[in-house]
Amino acid sequence: MAVSAKSEREIKVESILISQPEPTSGRSPYYDLGDKYNIKVDFRQFIQIEEITSKEFRKERITPTDFSAVIFTSKVVIEHFFKISKEMRFTMPADTKYFCTSEAIALYLQKFIEYRKRKVFYPKDKKHTIFSLLEKHKNKENFLFPCASYPFDDVRKTDIPDFLKEKEFNFAEVVVYRIVCSDLSDLKDIYYDIIVFFAPLGIKSLFENFPDFKQNKTRIAALGNATAKAVGDHKLILDIAAPVPGMPSMTAAIEQYLKKANDL
Repeated sequence: MAVSAKSEREIKVESILISQPEPTSGRSPYYDLGDKYNIKVDFRQFIQIEEITSKEFRKERITPTDFSAVIFTSKVVIEHFFKISKEMRFTMPADTKYFCTSEAIALYLQKFIEYRKRKVFYPKDKKHTIFSLLEKHKNKENFLFPCASYPFDDVRKTDIPDFLKEKEFNFAEVVVYRIVCSDLSDLKDIYYDIIVFFAPLGIKSLFENFPDFKQNKTRIAALGNATAKAVGDHKLILDIAAPVPGMPSMTAAIEQYLKKANDL
């Protein structure tokens, strides 16, 4: 099979920055990639989670125990919901219903409630979605939607609250934590050949920290369509995308790029 010629952006790679927290275990497929190809791999969190205080929560004027059902979209939301509830001394009634967007999220509730004794709902097959489950209980429950606050409105996923508003559900939203851009000022004079992004907010954080950022020879890798779109929206060149046919993971996509750029 003939090997296609290298493009002008397939340049030798010596360093990669992963825009995620450094693994606490010290193990990562990205480290394995670095060891395999003798490339420096660093991790740096571009966005971070901040807890809200009891005082901030009170300002929302929401009492969780006033609601008969709670909607959860992630494990992080669950953790912060029950943490602030404990601080505020709210104990959810035994008959509270919980609606989760996946089985994994539903099972995570076991850390916080007596799972077998509670009514927990989640999509169990392709015929059912979180929306069909919610609509089935529309006129029976008063829903609470715990969520995060974001520094930019256009990165917040609003499909569930939009659905609840459109269908005129009896519901309320409550912020249980906030997501903020990390301070990256110490990276100002540090260059990486590749920066890997996993969410649109990571791109936003880059420009929040460095409004005059110029890509030049820095290669950009993006995971998922939304992140790839954010790359284009900020007039950056997308050099590495995943998942794509034949490369289901970001590490696989980076490895293919390295083989060509580094003549391996």
